[in-house]
Amino acid sequence: MLITALIAASRQVKTGGMDDVANSGLSEQIAAALDWWREAGVDGDLCDAPQRWMVPEIPADSEPVVTSRASATPTPAAAPAPPPPLSVDRSTWPQEFDTFAPWWLAEPWIDEGRTSARLPPRGAHGAELMILVPEPERDDGDVLLAGPQGRLLAAMLTAMGTAPTTAYVASVLPRHLPHADWDAIAARGLGLLVRHHIALVAPKRLIVFGSNILPLLGHDPANKPAVGAEFQHEGLTVPLLPARDLAVLLERPRWKAAFWQSWLDWTETS
Repeated sequence: MLITALIAASRQVKTGGMDDVANSGLSEQIAAALDWWREAGVDGDLCDAPQRWMVPEIPADSEPVVTSRASATPTPAAAPAPPPPLSVDRSTWPQEFDTFAPWWLAEPWIDEGRTSARLPPRGAHGAELMILVPEPERDDGDVLLAGPQGRLLAAMLTAMGTAPTTAYVASVLPRHLPHADWDAIAARGLGLLVRHHIALVAPKRLIVFGSNILPLLGHDPANKPAVGAEFQHEGLTVPLLPARDLAVLLERPRWKAAFWQSWLDWTETS
């Protein structure tokens, strides 16, 4: 490098003696050149080999460097472990049809401790037709499905030749719960309770309004046949007709026609 050569030349000039005029002039030139480079900010020796300025090279066999607690990078918190699978105590469930409705209104486990605003199912044991819906309507008072969905259902049952008062009507959830988390509901074991409920009723036929219910009954909602489905539980086999939610049928009249055709096909084959 140029600065290195100038320093070396300066040293050689000084060893030759200051009485030599030529050497004296050369020494002054070199000193002036060094001053110029210092003014430019170059005050040290340089080399062409690349240098590691930011991170010093650490030999592979060296001991690891331990930083202080204040300067150490905090370790990310570990993700919480998933909760253990829920164990459902079925020994407390009613085993008789007549005891189910009172238990349904009072059992805290059904709704994670909440017991208010619940509505019981209605109908008789061994009904010709059981209707299963996701939840009560928002404005239901003391009777399950007393609003627009209930009026639609009553009209449909009348057209089917079934008196609305003779059908057994039940809901998966004991109270109206907008935006329910159905995956969490299934994880809690509520599907087992729904199956147990159907087995206690022992209906001749079952219509399920709402695709969210099908996984609770062991059916894939992506493959819901209009005809030929069955509910099976504890030795009971009941013909099952999957249908869209009553709230959806209210909004889409053309889907009511599709349901009616499914009903006709179902009653001809079951």
